[in-house]
Amino acid sequence: MIALLPPLRGRMQESVVLGPTTWFRVGGPAEALVRPADVEDLCDFLKALPYEIPVTVIGAASNLIIRDGGVHGVVIRLARGFNEITVEADGIVAGAAALDVTVSENAAAAGLDGLAFLSGIPGTIGGAVAMNAGAYGGDVAHNLDWVEIVTRDGALVRLPNAKLAFAYRHASLPPDCVVVRARFRAHTGDPAMIATRMAEIRTSRQATQPVRARTGGSTFRNPDGQKAWELIDGAGCRGLVHGGAQVSELHCNFLLNTGDATAADLEMLGEEVRARVNASSGIDLHWEIRRIGVPRALDQAA
Repeated sequence: MIALLPPLRGRMQESVVLGPTTWFRVGGPAEALVRPADVEDLCDFLKALPYEIPVTVIGAASNLIIRDGGVHGVVIRLARGFNEITVEADGIVAGAAALDVTVSENAAAAGLDGLAFLSGIPGTIGGAVAMNAGAYGGDVAHNLDWVEIVTRDGALVRLPNAKLAFAYRHASLPPDCVVVRARFRAHTGDPAMIATRMAEIRTSRQATQPVRARTGGSTFRNPDGQKAWELIDGAGCRGLVHGGAQVSELHCNFLLNTGDATAADLEMLGEEVRARVNASSGIDLHWEIRRIGVPRALDQAA
């Protein structure tokens, strides 16, 4: 695979097991893992990459299941060169690899209000934009000015908020593009009050979510007018186990790797939860966790 790829100033590796880099600690190898040095490097790479080679982009892998058979083609992961944070008078410009919590901390330190909600979202800015992440009364859609992406053909494009057609946990981005930078609006606030709000968010997360476990954040989207965790609890799924995977007893919209789970264990447990919720309430839960790659059985059969 490496021999088929264009030159890169960054790092390029073949057959890299991705599981240890994910919050769940499960998953097979990337056929090729690419970490560009900077935006120019990424543009040049994608421009020269043959279109028949598939591209998958991952961030902090905090809300992701990588299947046991791994991911074919090129997996792009942004790191240094994509994590710069710039504080402006009325907002923050952040690279896609910057952590959400770090962006919120930089805003708070500058006395900029409106971005405290990011402190309650695990992951990076790139993923937050792609899924319109939200929590604690805020979301990306209501705070984003623009996003810069690199398209599959290597062009750097800036898209304003209105072009993203934001919906619940969704942004309309071009296929196979890579988010590289975003600007968030903010307004002047009292640093002490902002710090208090962020402390409240941190305390709430620690009290209600299994933040120290091997987990992937909220598993299912909240249906209109409903809360996924209440539907899961009502279907008797709290603490449900499949192999090494378990529905959290603290917050039952979280799945846990109790130590020896496979990606298949987690995905099968999730599907069992969906089936039980549908049987008890008639509501079809939709995955919020992103699932990529191929199951091991299919990989072996190939």
